[in-house]
Amino acid sequence: MSQEPSHHRPKTIADVARAAGVSPMTVSKVLRGTGRISEETRARVRRLVDEMGYVPNSLAGALSSQTSRLVGVLIPSVSDQVYAEVLSGINAVLNPRGLTGLIGETFFDPSTEERLIRTMLSMQPAGLIISGGINRTAAALRLLRQGGPRSVQIWDGDRPDLDATVGLSHVAVGQLAAQTFLSVGLRDCCYVGAELARDLCAAQRCEGFLSTLRQAGAAARSITADDLPRNAEGGRILTERLLGQGPLPAAIHYLNDAMATGGLRALLAAGIAVPDAVSVIGFNGTSLRHAIRTRLTTIEVPLAEVGRRAAEAVIRQDHPAEPVRVELVGLHLNPGTTVRGLA
Repeated sequence: MSQEPSHHRPKTIADVARAAGVSPMTVSKVLRGTGRISEETRARVRRLVDEMGYVPNSLAGALSSQTSRLVGVLIPSVSDQVYAEVLSGINAVLNPRGLTGLIGETFFDPSTEERLIRTMLSMQPAGLIISGGINRTAAALRLLRQGGPRSVQIWDGDRPDLDATVGLSHVAVGQLAAQTFLSVGLRDCCYVGAELARDLCAAQRCEGFLSTLRQAGAAARSITADDLPRNAEGGRILTERLLGQGPLPAAIHYLNDAMATGGLRALLAAGIAVPDAVSVIGFNGTSLRHAIRTRLTTIEVPLAEVGRRAAEAVIRQDHPAEPVRVELVGLHLNPGTTVRGLA
């Protein structure tokens, strides 16, 4: 039986080692960036890897080393501008270290999250970065706590339940929005949002907002819908519903900047003066706030920093058994021009 032509056979680490005049272990160390190897040898091995088209078998490497060069990243949606900016921060840390983020979308669905956790754990990742704010199943928590790779929760700093958490207090976001309105004498306020039944972080912001207003004796209400998107269109629809319910509130806090953008357009289209008649505060500080001419007043979060710090935490393997550590990023109120009387 004739042998398969060599140019059809994938190159192996042994082929590279033979061509470089070194051992397969040396090639492996060069590819991983470890070991005491001369720069001349490293350069020769890397050149031959490129010339020969050798692609390391990541899964085989995981079987031998008990870990791969993958970091699982679970987020609600890659189309959400918030998580796009968080991902840029994650990749800024992983890429220089030869690690690759493997992204899965949960869509705030607990069963989807559990399935993705099982799938990613089967690939023996170097770690997991998982967005909070979801009704995580007991089975998912058991999987994450059974002594596998380091897991870091992002976004939800109010309910830390993994090895580490990098996020923010969403209750504090709602409190800050309410306190801002109260500070300029606005005491009839409304929260506008969507999907609060699935997005626990948004629900926490709403609760922080309403409870702060009520404790101050101010009028507080909300208009939400779980069947609408959390984007500009959802903000427009809910604002139009609010317009049809009678007297408008003096101030509105939207779930995010995207919904605030849609809400502002609806208010302006109805002839409502912003901020003279109605003041508006968004949340996130994403680039979407620049989609309108009016400078949106918003509570900014350093999204890329959340991603960077989470990636740094997940690859920090020096104390894997340390107690749960929580890192909260700071919040910043960008005054914009949509709150009346705000200096």
